[in-house]
Amino acid sequence: MGLNNIQIAVSQEFFTAFSRIPQRQQTKVMQFVNKFRINPTGNGINYEKLNGIKDKNLKSVRIDDTYRGIVLKPEKGNLYLLLWVDHHDKAYEWAKNRVCEINPKLGTIQIYQVSEVEVSNSGSVDVKDSFLFDALRDRELLGVGVPDKLLLMIRSIRLKEDLAKLTDILPDDVYAALNWLAHGEKYEDVLAILTEYGAEENGKVDTEDFSKALRHPVSRQQFQIDPSEEELIKMLNAPLEKWRVFLHPLQRKLVERDWNGSFRVLGGAGTGKTVVAMHRAKWLAERLPKGSDDKILFTTFTRNLAADIQSNLEKIVSRELLKRIEIINLDKWVINFLRQCDYELAIDYGSRTQNYWSQALTLTPSELHLPSSFYREEWLHIIQPQEVTSLAQYIAAPRTGRGVRLSRKERKDIWPVFEEYQLLLTENSLREPSDAMRDARHLLESGKHQLPYRHIIVDEAQDMGMQAFRLLRTMVAECSNDLFIVGDAHQRIYNNKVVLGQCRIKVVGRSTKLRINYRTTEETRLWAIALLNGVKIDDLDGGEDSSEGYISLMHGVKPVVQNFNNIDAEVDAIAAHLNDIKITDGFYNATCVVTRTNKLMEQYEVKLKSRGIEVYRIQRSVPENLSHNGVRIATMHRVKGLEFDRIVLCGINKGIVPLETNKLTSDDITISKNADVQERALLFVAATRAKKSVMVTSSGEKSPYLS
Repeated sequence: MGLNNIQIAVSQEFFTAFSRIPQRQQTKVMQFVNKFRINPTGNGINYEKLNGIKDKNLKSVRIDDTYRGIVLKPEKGNLYLLLWVDHHDKAYEWAKNRVCEINPKLGTIQIYQVSEVEVSNSGSVDVKDSFLFDALRDRELLGVGVPDKLLLMIRSIRLKEDLAKLTDILPDDVYAALNWLAHGEKYEDVLAILTEYGAEENGKVDTEDFSKALRHPVSRQQFQIDPSEEELIKMLNAPLEKWRVFLHPLQRKLVERDWNGSFRVLGGAGTGKTVVAMHRAKWLAERLPKGSDDKILFTTFTRNLAADIQSNLEKIVSRELLKRIEIINLDKWVINFLRQCDYELAIDYGSRTQNYWSQALTLTPSELHLPSSFYREEWLHIIQPQEVTSLAQYIAAPRTGRGVRLSRKERKDIWPVFEEYQLLLTENSLREPSDAMRDARHLLESGKHQLPYRHIIVDEAQDMGMQAFRLLRTMVAECSNDLFIVGDAHQRIYNNKVVLGQCRIKVVGRSTKLRINYRTTEETRLWAIALLNGVKIDDLDGGEDSSEGYISLMHGVKPVVQNFNNIDAEVDAIAAHLNDIKITDGFYNATCVVTRTNKLMEQYEVKLKSRGIEVYRIQRSVPENLSHNGVRIATMHRVKGLEFDRIVLCGINKGIVPLETNKLTSDDITISKNADVQERALLFVAATRAKKSVMVTSSGEKSPYLS
């Protein structure tokens, strides 16, 4: 509670509005907001009555001669809600049809538009007078949070496409509930989700008690309550990164809860999995015993993502607290740990071991006619995960999921290939990354090395394999909140699969799925998910995951897909598109041109620069920084975990996407199928980095994925 029991809160929509006003005006707004934060009733804050508005509790406040803020001052209590800022005419227009009130069913603060006009439907329907929500009673629509003033408008909706037009009118939680109902979810299931948000099933709601309503999880997603000056400055300086403070109720429940063991979070692209993981790390760090050496490990698959997570955690965690969170990709952690243990073997990531693999393949039995790719895949997916070191172990090893069946005799015939490769690695003091993880685990199991980790956060879990999770299980004791694992197998771009239960990580009964996409428009999401149609996706624990039930709260233009006769014509079109973006957005910095390979990236970079386009290459292991001028350019692998306003996917040609490799053309159907799924997932990941728009270009023969 603020000065003299006065409480203030700032709406996330205020930060959105702030980001859109000219920079020269933002300093004055920041000064006003801090003054408002200290005392909203003080001298110099001039409240003005607004005429002809729907909500009489809304007032305007003067910032300067041209800009106004919109504030809600309820009749009951000492509460002030700062809702909007804009040029005075636009601010008054915003307030004209806005209502800010407490929903009598849910107990949440809702901000929405009241319109005198019913929904303009997209087209005719087959059944006369058929409407989208005919099967629901008024009390049921009100029960999922539909404001009474919008009930007639909701009743007038005929098609799902018309509901999509209301994203800017309806409260987010109400739009999500209606969207689920429109797509066939049972009313009871949707109501259960709202109850999980914190809806009051039996309690009577006081529609005048805004202070109580502000504490509701859904309201907390919309407002920053009694912010400090430091918090306000951070948010006003980076208003588009509202995720730092505003968590969805389901996200907040995952973050701020004690779990009796390990917990798994699934969720599609843009649902905020990494955001949840970062806030979870912060929440856990705040609860570490003071004076202890306990730490939290936050790990992920690649150095790129670790660097980006480090940069983002620095924005939401104090310096002192950050000292108790170690952020590092797992391979790097293994290298550091083994060095401390005087480990004398070198870890190789493919450059040196390839020659030894070729030597081992000289022992392949010619009568079996197995391609060389088969042996490598057998090594990666059977030998290494199951830690097979002898013929007897190999004969007994299950080979579930492999496309070629092998008899006992055939296994015996091909074992010398793997035995020779193991021998060559040992003779040359080399280890593969999986070997190194296993060796690190064995050192920990010996009991001679103690780690400081009380909790471990794992991001992008879908890209880690069995050895990685067996190691992680050994790195932290089994206890409450030991492992917090987030991932999405739809985005698996490395051929690693895991069954957590087989790694002694129990998540049965401790798992959830995030289904609301806050980044990608529904149009982009539908285009991207179509790339994976017919593909079975696992849930990281031996089950199957589905993309059903996901929705995006934003809508925009459909991805533009264009094919050109040659690469120069393609680059001309991309350059024209980028110049249009600069006119529309005022800069290139939030747009990224994405290619499949480094070689292609260099080629398109040169061609774009020759056309006068300023280009900034996103560096490996360096966090993305929007302060650098120029359109971004990167490979599909590098943009994983990042987000941009606009994405241009270029060079999506046949032979490039999917990239023709031995795996893709393998005679082993399992190998070729897995390679195809990886390539589809890679394109899916790249497209879903976009918040506003996607352009997809090719030259010559286009990728079969674009058919």
